[in-house]
Amino acid sequence: MLAVRQLEAGYGESVILRNVTLEVQRGEVVCLLGRNGVGKTTLMKSIMGVLKARKGHVTYSGADLTKRAPGERARRGIGYVPQGREIFPQLTVFENLLLGLEATPGKGRIIPESAIMKFPVLPTMYGRNGGDLSGGQQQQLAFARALASEPALLLLDEPCEGIQPSIVDDIRDVIRSIKAEGGTAILLAEQSLEFVKSVGDYFYILEKGSIAWEGGLEALDDEVIRRYLTV
Repeated sequence: MLAVRQLEAGYGESVILRNVTLEVQRGEVVCLLGRNGVGKTTLMKSIMGVLKARKGHVTYSGADLTKRAPGERARRGIGYVPQGREIFPQLTVFENLLLGLEATPGKGRIIPESAIMKFPVLPTMYGRNGGDLSGGQQQQLAFARALASEPALLLLDEPCEGIQPSIVDDIRDVIRSIKAEGGTAILLAEQSLEFVKSVGDYFYILEKGSIAWEGGLEALDDEVIRRYLTV
């Protein structure tokens, strides 16, 4: 479904990603690991088109999206939950969710029940401004906003960062339910090793902007963790 090939990207004169290659197949949860500052968020932004690739290719469902704008990538079925959530604080919860429909013209103001059922607390907050929600509630809102377009590929950048354990558990349950449904691929960047091991099918580890290791859960042993992930 998603194929990244020899991707290079960065900011200004700085090169952050070098020759990054990875794949995500339909129904899989693929996890992106690495210490702080190795390029996980840069890779997510590059896949979504927020950051332009300098070299390499991003292919999705057989189409080369490397030079396509973020809006077109969204319309083709890629949903994105960025690090830091990036909800609109002055808009209501309902209005924030409606923005998720911008990627699917023709749906009008009908938010799919499949997105709301995964976060049942949100309809009780429709009239509240996004900025009045707790960090965990904002994360749920950002996740549901991405699901509103019913994406076939979901990019999740640090969804557990800075939120309370109960909502981390909720997000874990949502990822597992999406995985069980089998129609959506997920690329998950996350610091919590316990969390990714509980949901992931395949793992890539970034080090200094390049893929240093990849493998399944059984291969993600103590030696790999010590070498690439222990601070």
